[in-house]
Amino acid sequence: MFTGLVEEIGIVQSVLRGAKSARIVIRANRILGDVKLGDSINTNGVCLTVTDFKDNSFSVDVMAETMRKSNLKGLYPGSRVNMERALRLGDRLGGHLLSGHIDGTGSISSFDKEENAVWVTIKASPELLKYIIPRGSIAIDGISLTAAHVGEEAFKVSIIPHTKDVTTLLEKAVGNEVNLECDMVGKYIERLMNYSPQNALKSRINMEFLRSHGFY
Repeated sequence: MFTGLVEEIGIVQSVLRGAKSARIVIRANRILGDVKLGDSINTNGVCLTVTDFKDNSFSVDVMAETMRKSNLKGLYPGSRVNMERALRLGDRLGGHLLSGHIDGTGSISSFDKEENAVWVTIKASPELLKYIIPRGSIAIDGISLTAAHVGEEAFKVSIIPHTKDVTTLLEKAVGNEVNLECDMVGKYIERLMNYSPQNALKSRINMEFLRSHGFY
């Protein structure tokens, strides 16, 4: 679990691509102070496992599904990424609870400055927008933010100077893809309200199930 409070901006050192997957090496400092093999590090909103580390870098293996569903596929040497170590019991929960399992991506459609803040408008699919509520929590590239406005095709967040300084969000350009993780509470509620034992049983009955039980 994570909180969406970015601890450090890492620099991608190398990307070794397979046919669909990748091994990524990221340069870092602060988050490596107590790192161990197998630790989880939230990288641009995606929970990744440390497979190797040195004094100032760590390696992660990114599976094909994660590459397809996230903006990690667009990383290259020199890319800057938001990073956070896993939450420890007893830590302050300054943001909101995140799993590091993103729901999908959106795209930045505009930046609009208003005094000391910058409004960022992000287009997203209806499948994601249904989980985003006005003044509710949303994680963008691993950053815990508040959805100040939600429309039919997009939502808006307001970025204060501190968030600008410690994250990569305002370094992006219009059209850039961002990882989105919606508040998990809404997803659990939807699942529980739509669940029934009858529907669950139906979902398990298919042609393979019938053939294995003697139906041809």
